[in-house]
Amino acid sequence: MQALVVASEALASGAVTRQQLRSKYTKLHRDVYALNDLTLTARDRAVAAWLWSHREATLVGNSATAMLGAKWIADDEIAELGRSRYTSAKGIVVRSGWIADDEIAVRAGIPCTTPARTAFDIGRFTAPDDSIVRIDALLNATRCSVADVEVIVGRYPGVRGIRRLRSALELSDGGAESPQETRLRLILIRGGLPRPVTQIPVVNERGRVVRRIDMGWPQWKVGVEYDGEQHFSDSTAYEADIDRLEFLAARGWLIVRVSSHHMKSPIAIVRRAESAIVGRGGPPRLHTMTRIS
Repeated sequence: MQALVVASEALASGAVTRQQLRSKYTKLHRDVYALNDLTLTARDRAVAAWLWSHREATLVGNSATAMLGAKWIADDEIAELGRSRYTSAKGIVVRSGWIADDEIAVRAGIPCTTPARTAFDIGRFTAPDDSIVRIDALLNATRCSVADVEVIVGRYPGVRGIRRLRSALELSDGGAESPQETRLRLILIRGGLPRPVTQIPVVNERGRVVRRIDMGWPQWKVGVEYDGEQHFSDSTAYEADIDRLEFLAARGWLIVRVSSHHMKSPIAIVRRAESAIVGRGGPPRLHTMTRIS
């Protein structure tokens, strides 16, 4: 049985019976059903919303992000549609506004906004910081760049939410590989430190890139890395970390390690990074801790 079905079509084709529809499926939207045991992802909700639109709408915002392969999207994310003649329904938001034909891509046969246009919309409609996390994830998954998004910005200079978007783009970086890496980078920037470079390559004696550092300042060989819980709970990962840190130290790198516990004290993280930078001949902080939105 299909995970998602348009009931009228499935019944007409004989793919499901009325009894099966009642007993094995749950209604999501008008004429759109999902198998009872299906754990809906953001992508599933996006597809269901598109089916609800009679396959006419274009996926935008976080729904487009899900179709484009970005990570870290909550399973219960509300679906977002554009170019729809239908109004919003429960669990679906229909966005208004012009979408140019070259701002549309097709994934799995479903039209969605391109990575650049998707980032443009996320930055306008999502709260600060959350939008940076989501834009980072989208850029990382698609290799779209901030410059690509700026092209779209140039097309709609007076559109709603443009100032919020510009603020988000100033702090976005596709090098982040997790939401916590994004948040850590923002802590360092807002703490008055120079903006760190992300995904810094480190080569071995043969000149091959064999390691990458989450973020840092190559000019002083100071790196900052976020360590998730698996680094401490998994003995194999822990041993690999030891080998990795010894290799980086041998290549002249000083690494500031940050855990989820450290993230509760942003100023302490900044002070540790500042101390490492100054110890390597770099400048102290430019200013005290600030909030940028």
